[in-house]
Amino acid sequence: MSKLTLYFIRHAEKPEEPWPGPGLTVDGKKDKESLVIRGWQRAGAWAALFGAGLDTGDYATPQAVYAATPGTVANKEPSKRPFETASPLAARLGLAGPNTTYGKGQEAALVNELLTLSGVVLVCWQHEAIVQDIIPLLPIRRGKPPTVWPGDRFDVVLRFKRKEADKSGKVGGFAFKELYPRLLSGDSDTPL
Repeated sequence: MSKLTLYFIRHAEKPEEPWPGPGLTVDGKKDKESLVIRGWQRAGAWAALFGAGLDTGDYATPQAVYAATPGTVANKEPSKRPFETASPLAARLGLAGPNTTYGKGQEAALVNELLTLSGVVLVCWQHEAIVQDIIPLLPIRRGKPPTVWPGDRFDVVLRFKRKEADKSGKVGGFAFKELYPRLLSGDSDTPL
């Protein structure tokens, strides 16, 4: 298997959180399933950080960006937030958009695909599903990922790095690291 770095971020700030204001579409129309202004600022900050063209270090540039398919949460309005959060980065990288093949509830299929990839991949998803439905499916060899992601934390990156297989073909799983880029005022460096 090839080297693989997976970054997981949650969607950016939303209505009814500590940051005021209505959800707004990219065109500025009110939409309760879209990001608030602070969330759009964070989406731009993620694009600047991960789109900086770095090949090494904590924040390498992804070759692929995934986001949950908008509108896949049963019995709820179609949340656009993961897609909206990842779209500025995808655009900066010259991609047609984030890969939205999978939606909330399809985390096992998403992980199956991710594990076949190589290079650097960023995934933007709903925070509870990241810790409850995605991380438990990843083979971890070092580090202890969080099992809870507080609803008020939008400023954390979970990084999983897999080395290339050794000469015998053995791959030992992912090394985990929690990152705190502190991109916006009020961001924290406190672990989840």
